[in-house]
Amino acid sequence: MITCFDIGGSAIKCALATADGRIGGLTRVPTPAHDFGAFTAAMQALIEAGGPSRGVAVSIAGVLDPLDGRIKCANIPCIDGRTLAADLGAAFGLPVWIINDADSFALAEAQAGAARGHANVFGLILGTGVGGGLVIGGRLIGGPGGFAGEWGHGPVVSSPRFPCGCGQSGCLDTIGGARGLERLYRSLNGRSMDSREIIAAWQSGDADAERTIACWTDLLSGPLAMLVNTLGASMLPVGGGLANSAPLIARLDQAVRARILRKTGQPIVVPGQAGAEPGLIGAAWLGLDKLGGAHA
Repeated sequence: MITCFDIGGSAIKCALATADGRIGGLTRVPTPAHDFGAFTAAMQALIEAGGPSRGVAVSIAGVLDPLDGRIKCANIPCIDGRTLAADLGAAFGLPVWIINDADSFALAEAQAGAARGHANVFGLILGTGVGGGLVIGGRLIGGPGGFAGEWGHGPVVSSPRFPCGCGQSGCLDTIGGARGLERLYRSLNGRSMDSREIIAAWQSGDADAERTIACWTDLLSGPLAMLVNTLGASMLPVGGGLANSAPLIARLDQAVRARILRKTGQPIVVPGQAGAEPGLIGAAWLGLDKLGGAHA
């Protein structure tokens, strides 16, 4: 058994994973975001409640530098800048492995979701913003600074060119997620609408919503097609709030497949299927792989 965590700014979710990657009962407690002692104590209590554990695998919303192990995490200030795996390992007396939440999603989909059986997988997050994770041959691919898979950043959108939180402008992150879709709608139509309302209006045949969705699809499909061509990814499962709209993802899939070199009649951009807790599932597969006990 290993203990798995999926940690966000508001909640710590915990479950046990067996040697075949199955997740047991879920426990949830509030995240002590400003007190590292309370943060580790909350995790320790959950570990002890679950019984004997061979290690701790953590999916978390943050970027982990693979060179020095330090994490950059904006929504949990007490862990920002820490060598989190080493610090938690010292506190628990167990090996600790950390995985970014987007990477965890990609790994969960490659091992137990829509991309199971595919060698090269790029997991897309279309949530509040844009993120991603890359799995090649069943293993996560990292990079300097831990930024591999962050396809949402880099000035590729010429118009409309919105400033991005990363310090650049024209990033896909500014138009690709739910807030980006709303920003795009406002820019094109001169008024505001919630992303769910935009999608509903589009499905009802509203012209303004159609123009927005057409622009959104065009801006995202080109960069995604280049990712497919470059990485040889045969499946791109999608997570995040926008993945809840199957028609929206189907439209993006059609646009991407029209632009890639490998022509196929089968969808490659699809809603994720790993289940309701991809963070815990991805963390479980990471931990089991580190222990040598998980092979799909």
